[in-house]
Amino acid sequence: MRPYHAFMTCLLLSMVSMTLVAGEAVNAGPDVLPAWAMGPFDRPENPQPVIRPNADSRFFCPMRKTQMAWQARHTFNPAAVVKDGRIYVLYRAEDDSSQGGIGSFTSRIGLAVSRDGLHFTTEPAPVLCPGEDGQKAYEWYGGCEDPRIAERPDGMYVVLYTQYARDRKGGIRLGLATSRDLRTWTKHGSPFAGTRYKELAIKSASIVHEIRDGRLKAARVNGKYWLYFGELAVNIATSEDLIHWTPLEASPGKLLEVMKTRPGYFDSHLTEVGPQLLLTDHGIVLLYNGKNHGDKALADPSLPLGVYTCGQALFDANDPTRLIARLDRPFFKPEVDWEKTGQYKDGTTFIEGLVLFKGQWFLYYGCADTFVGVTLAQGPVEH
Repeated sequence: MRPYHAFMTCLLLSMVSMTLVAGEAVNAGPDVLPAWAMGPFDRPENPQPVIRPNADSRFFCPMRKTQMAWQARHTFNPAAVVKDGRIYVLYRAEDDSSQGGIGSFTSRIGLAVSRDGLHFTTEPAPVLCPGEDGQKAYEWYGGCEDPRIAERPDGMYVVLYTQYARDRKGGIRLGLATSRDLRTWTKHGSPFAGTRYKELAIKSASIVHEIRDGRLKAARVNGKYWLYFGELAVNIATSEDLIHWTPLEASPGKLLEVMKTRPGYFDSHLTEVGPQLLLTDHGIVLLYNGKNHGDKALADPSLPLGVYTCGQALFDANDPTRLIARLDRPFFKPEVDWEKTGQYKDGTTFIEGLVLFKGQWFLYYGCADTFVGVTLAQGPVEH
């Protein structure tokens, strides 16, 4: 590196550091991230979807009492975890029960397995779907959508997902299920059962994790587990067991908002929680999905209206409700054709699955509500 270039690089990094000390959000450029942020993330060479729809995949639907092409139309919005030296992805699949648009199909959650994180084998039947059970009223006809996963220290898996009852008032709420093997799940209903927020109409929630023995495991912070949730704003809840959650309130009946949308930025319409949060030396890093507003007066003018891109935010590990910094520009966004064409034509890189695998971060995302993609970054250096 030439001396001048080296000097300018050091100066730029110093400016970033000074800005963070001041508590402001900054992204110095598409390839320059502050020290606390994860990445940069890059697509594999010749990027292609890692999971695609499959019209030949059928199972006997316990609700319709017939064989269904359960992942014929769309496969997207994935969660991810490492188990037995492989990457397992839970993904949302939509069937061919409708000729309508977004929200008119029934969704079920499928399972795919990979030895390298790029090439997957999908299971022949969904692993989590509407059935004749205690959650039927919340999941039929819309289905089970958009999973986020956590692994407890004892090896149990906890998945948070959207329950969508198309004909029920309110329509959506969070559901929670647990499993030991990722294939057989026990549904527990709302994670907020027993609180005034049991029927809260939200659809995204993720749990704080830490790196333990080279893998992500749910982490206690100040003696509790922490859940970040929401779309129009980011809210927060705590738990002792990862199953029963109590939302934090700003005042009785009003949820505490720890991060909000910003007019004029990539997250001007939504700040929807992404994959597992990561506890680091800098604090708690939240990867999230920002939606650009559909109103030009409120949107980021550098991005298409309605596009989903990816942001990062940093929270205080000593006080997980305190936002320290966040990026002003997305660190990842739709660029290749199949991220901008499909069911959602405004473009989507919708992150929901994160794993540390063989020294690399694998970040899985939904593409235009149609495919699953992956982007990679260098993992932490092991000492």
